[in-house]
Amino acid sequence: MTTDAPKTPPEPARSSFWGIFLSTFVTIFLAELGDKTQVTTLLISAESHSPWIVFLGAASALIATSLIGVLLGRWLAKRVSAKTLDTLAAVLLLLITVGLVSDIVG
Repeated sequence: MTTDAPKTPPEPARSSFWGIFLSTFVTIFLAELGDKTQVTTLLISAESHSPWIVFLGAASALIATSLIGVLLGRWLAKRVSAKTLDTLAAVLLLLITVGLVSDIVG
């Protein structure tokens, strides 16, 4: 006997702690190399002659901004589907690209 009970879609597999950690670390590390934040930190460290204090301040700021990103991402994930988020991110990046190209050309 078969039933016509609605099938629930399987839950997506969750990645391991180390998989998520390493993916995040490598992505952010590579994105930040040579970024204005790193250059600014370099300049402040050179001018202040207090590299460890600059390190603590810069690291604290990066932790704070990362926390904002994580909390905002968590909030959005509860309200918007992953596909919608991908689409919105693509549209936003496309608009930024069009704006930058029009500044260069125009």
